[in-house]
Amino acid sequence: MTDPGAPSSRERATKLFLKYQHVFVFLAPAVFVVGVFFGPLAPADPAPGYWTNYWWLFPVFLTGATIVNTVGISGSALFVPFLIFVFPLFAEPLEAETLVKIGLISESFGLSSSSIAFVQYGLVDRKLALSLVAGGLPFVVGGALLSFVIPEPVFHALLGIALLAASYLLFRADLGHGDTADSDNDQPTAAADGGSNLPDDPGKLGPAGVRVDDDGAVTRVDRDGDTYEYDRGGYLRRFANYSVGGTFQGLAGFGIGELGIISMLSSKIPVRVAIGTNHIVVASTAIIASLVHVFGGGLVGAGHSMDLTTTPWNMVVWTVPATVTGGQVAPYVSAALDTETIKQGVGGLFAIIATALFLMATGGI
Repeated sequence: MTDPGAPSSRERATKLFLKYQHVFVFLAPAVFVVGVFFGPLAPADPAPGYWTNYWWLFPVFLTGATIVNTVGISGSALFVPFLIFVFPLFAEPLEAETLVKIGLISESFGLSSSSIAFVQYGLVDRKLALSLVAGGLPFVVGGALLSFVIPEPVFHALLGIALLAASYLLFRADLGHGDTADSDNDQPTAAADGGSNLPDDPGKLGPAGVRVDDDGAVTRVDRDGDTYEYDRGGYLRRFANYSVGGTFQGLAGFGIGELGIISMLSSKIPVRVAIGTNHIVVASTAIIASLVHVFGGGLVGAGHSMDLTTTPWNMVVWTVPATVTGGQVAPYVSAALDTETIKQGVGGLFAIIATALFLMATGGI
């Protein structure tokens, strides 16, 4: 007779995948690098040192990917300014199309890696993420189509203003709500033997689980047994921010993560759950925005294509493994950092990015 409390085959499969997700995640860049090295798009007779010229991009992109994935924003928010302002100091400047290709290829791997890692850690509210993606996608597509007809300096200036506003709001925000339980207080911790009144799902690693009460209150336990209590109210406030951010995501390649995280924090979503959930939103909308940028020019009468044969493969063979590694490290960094540290870091990062965008908008690059 089947034990009604035993995990189902789907739950066992999910748990097995999450347990060994790092194996699958790191196989992807390995296959990618091998495919690039031996594939038809790489140079047939590369010059000496071609594949090692840009090894120094690995630590740079590893650091950048760890930072952006720790706070749940788009990788392009750091990678694009770096490639525009810093990279030319050490190598030849890159064309705009090349910047886009490097950013899209690297970010797609990094976001996928980090999203899976945050799911494994138990810090993603999938129902909330689904509603945010569904609400933001029309604006992402619209913004991407507008990018073919509206001057880029206008996008950069507007996004800079939005990020400065987000930075100001973040410094004023109270991130103490919904913080994790610790061993020094009287809150219970989840237990696999059913001895706790906190959820413990068989399809998740460790004591992780989620319970939603009849009144909509969510109790979430992560892999370490830390608890987060919140409700999913505030949909209109989040929709307003994600619609604006989604438009910028389509226009400039980033924005929904930066503005979206503010809306979740202001609607009392615990900071670490907000960061984890935001990864799914940023990853999904970034993929859609990328596809529209590559194939959508014909819809608005603008020629637009992406020639992969001109991609600097000797750069992406270093940036892709770096972003994947940073994506895996990010959940541990996020869980270890104090919420006030995260707030200060994200707010300062937004101000720096906004300054770079104003420089781009005024032609100071």
